[in-house]
Amino acid sequence: MTRRPPLSAFIVGFLRLIRVQNLLIVVLTQYLARLCLIDPPGSSLLRALLDPAMLLLTFSTVCIAAAGYIINDYFDVKIDIINKPERVIIGRYLKRRVAMGAHQVLNVVGCVVGLYLSRWVFLLDVLSVTLLWFYSANFKRQPFVGNLVVAFLTALSLLVLAVYYRQNVDLLLIYASFAFVITLVREIIKDMEDVRGDARFGCRTLPIIWGIRRTKTFLYVLIASFIATLFIIAGDLGNRHLDLIFLLMLAPIAWLVYRLVRADTKRDFGYLSQLCKIIMLLGVGSMIWA
Repeated sequence: MTRRPPLSAFIVGFLRLIRVQNLLIVVLTQYLARLCLIDPPGSSLLRALLDPAMLLLTFSTVCIAAAGYIINDYFDVKIDIINKPERVIIGRYLKRRVAMGAHQVLNVVGCVVGLYLSRWVFLLDVLSVTLLWFYSANFKRQPFVGNLVVAFLTALSLLVLAVYYRQNVDLLLIYASFAFVITLVREIIKDMEDVRGDARFGCRTLPIIWGIRRTKTFLYVLIASFIATLFIIAGDLGNRHLDLIFLLMLAPIAWLVYRLVRADTKRDFGYLSQLCKIIMLLGVGSMIWA
């Protein structure tokens, strides 16, 4: 008879499954955007933090993101046993049917809350749920398509604020673009890190069909184009604060490119993936001065 894991192990396993630390970053990002980009200067901090609409909007986003992490791991158990055996949760702490049930409940709750707020938020929620399902089931095994989907969904966590509040849309679009590109770079780097397990299970990611060298070249072009575009947009808006923020962000991005040039092992690419997370957090934090 199979012995059930203790309740504490179940709870810890579930929190790891839904990537609770990533969900906290989503909450931080949305609230910083609300406080620094949407509300006018001098607005009440407490009022923004306790705004029922903002609480529900963030709750809806977190529910759908958590459901996305669950369905992704559900489809990737076999691959993760090779790439990240220590991180496998489904089948170890949670039964597959429990994971699928949690996924469905979180999606329904997230979409219902979105519908309560606005039909446009609801449509974005349904789009997110649909993309997350197809990403996990198929898109992530296709060259570049899966990377684009994850990057778009990350940007959507800011775009939904622009759709709901419809204030300072230009700034929200700039930060959504930043989140899009950094996430796209990170997803491609993760594909380079996981190339062995992905190849064994028939995935056709960029590093598999192009090779590591050509994939790196693509990242160099992507990063350079992105930096140039950011400065052009900031110049058009006439925002000196953005110019300074982008100049400061050049330092960690330059370090990322330097380490990418030298990267060769799974450990190297794992470091770069974490570095992308740090750059993302620095970008989010810069909203305070935007």
